Amino acid sequence: QNPKTYAIVKQLLAEGNAGELQKYFGSRMEFGTAGLRAAMGAGISHMNDLTIIQTTQGFCRYLEKNFSDLKKRGVVIGFDARAHLSSGGSSKRFARLAANTFISQGVPVYLFSDIIPTPFVPYTVTHLKLCAGIMVTASHNPKQDNGYKVYWENGAQIISPHDKGISQAIEENQEPWPQAWDDKLIDSSPLLHDPYAMVNKEYFKDIQKQCFYRNINKETNLKFVHTSVHGVGHKFVQLAFKAFDLSPPFAVPEQKDPDPDFPTVKYPNPEEGKGVLTLSFALAEKDGARIILANDPDADRLAVAEKQESGEWKVFSGNELGALLGWWIFTCWKNNSRDTRAIKDVYMLSSTVSSKILRAIALKEGFHFEETLTGFKWMGNRAKQLMDQGKAVLFAFEEAIGYMCCPAVLDKDGVSAAVITAEMASFLATRNLSLSQQLKAVYDEYGFHITKASYFICHDPKVIQQLFDNLRNFDGKNTYPKSCGRFKVSGIRDLTTGYDSSQPDQKAILPTSKSSQMITFTFANGGVATMRTSGTEPKIKYYSELCAPPGNSDVEQLKKELDELVSALEKHFFQPEKNKLQRKTE
Repeated sequence: QNPKTYAIVKQLLAEGNAGELQKYFGSRMEFGTAGLRAAMGAGISHMNDLTIIQTTQGFCRYLEKNFSDLKKRGVVIGFDARAHLSSGGSSKRFARLAANTFISQGVPVYLFSDIIPTPFVPYTVTHLKLCAGIMVTASHNPKQDNGYKVYWENGAQIISPHDKGISQAIEENQEPWPQAWDDKLIDSSPLLHDPYAMVNKEYFKDIQKQCFYRNINKETNLKFVHTSVHGVGHKFVQLAFKAFDLSPPFAVPEQKDPDPDFPTVKYPNPEEGKGVLTLSFALAEKDGARIILANDPDADRLAVAEKQESGEWKVFSGNELGALLGWWIFTCWKNNSRDTRAIKDVYMLSSTVSSKILRAIALKEGFHFEETLTGFKWMGNRAKQLMDQGKAVLFAFEEAIGYMCCPAVLDKDGVSAAVITAEMASFLATRNLSLSQQLKAVYDEYGFHITKASYFICHDPKVIQQLFDNLRNFDGKNTYPKSCGRFKVSGIRDLTTGYDSSQPDQKAILPTSKSSQMITFTFANGGVATMRTSGTEPKIKYYSELCAPPGNSDVEQLKKELDELVSALEKHFFQPEKNKLQRKTE
């Protein structure tokens, strides 16, 4: 019933354009653990009014089956600022349609009245003890995309088997219910609640538990620049600075207000490096700021850059900021913990493709470190299990610039991470230390961890399958590579098939998933490299790391060794020319 998508399809029919119609209607968007992520537009392969109604009907039926008290507790729905003029789709419209679906079945809905950062949804699920949460966002994807991200009652993103159960329920509930299209009905419903004011108060109260140096924050003359890259983050980072008694950061004027066209950047993704930060560098130079904090458009990720003494800007990798925040959060805990025996109940987590620096810190300091599969859904769920056992999960991170610094949100949160980074920098400034100098001190104490990650773009699933099949049948059937160029392979873990050469029974301990490709190679020189497919983009990613014991300070030699290992990995395992893979371009 959306006149714009209806007109698009009528036009294609009139033209007899079978190719485009096949693209629109050939296959339904897949509902996975990350929910939905696709371009906005017509047809069942895209995000539009109809596919949102169908998805929510399925999700609603699945929740009814799992929660007898759904009609008492309800769900929360949030949205970002994305919009797509040609198909009439927008995050706000999709959120209202989803709310209407639940309300029509007598389920209370806590629908935010305005745009919010993604972490506010899991926060609200936990804070109000709701059954589930939905965030309508495509995070840092290109502007035509949108997404539908789902949280369970524990405040973490869903993991299997919920994705399969929801997917099946969507298949069974495709016919829109009687009043599915009439979202105006919700405005007069007693079941509609707006959590915006409450969460804006409570969230900032909760993150203040991570504020340890209020006096330093009040006095510091360190200046910060913040960019929200045309997304939702501006207002909330300003409020977070206020909650920590820090002077507000300078906001990049061209990027501070939400704009679904992301006009000043090629990709609205701070992970893509310096290109996204060009305007931030200019403002920092003008205002004499030494540190830049950049959120992605839904403010669940954070990139940080610091001006070096040479005048150059250093953009920290996700692993480097993970090392700094891990060191900082542990140090604050240690300095403020009354009970030193409690260290046996302290945990930090990171994903298997992230740097092992937290493991090195944990070994030396005596707390626990655990590794999970890739993605915050795994870290959030594991953190909740540990917290339910009375453990303290201080920090979790992923190299894709995602950080969980505060137990009130069991997902990555770029708002709390930004203000905690600012407090850390302000504290270090009182010791005449920069973030870069402190990072070196962390590596000096716990051992250098040099990492390098990149990706190749490949739009052909067959080529991707073939590439990984080749690695599993390298020297004949069912044999993995014994070397990669001059580098000897000492161990293999394949989380697609469940094989792990380091285990006595050769079975991997971490959960395996046949639907995604992921192989980790350990090398005799102490290097580790993981190759995996992306759940949301047409990419084959790789992550590599060399870990040196404390005392090995020849960083340049380590970097050279890692560069050579990565070149060998690209040449022998990816074979980009043969497989026609497109390299990441800056």
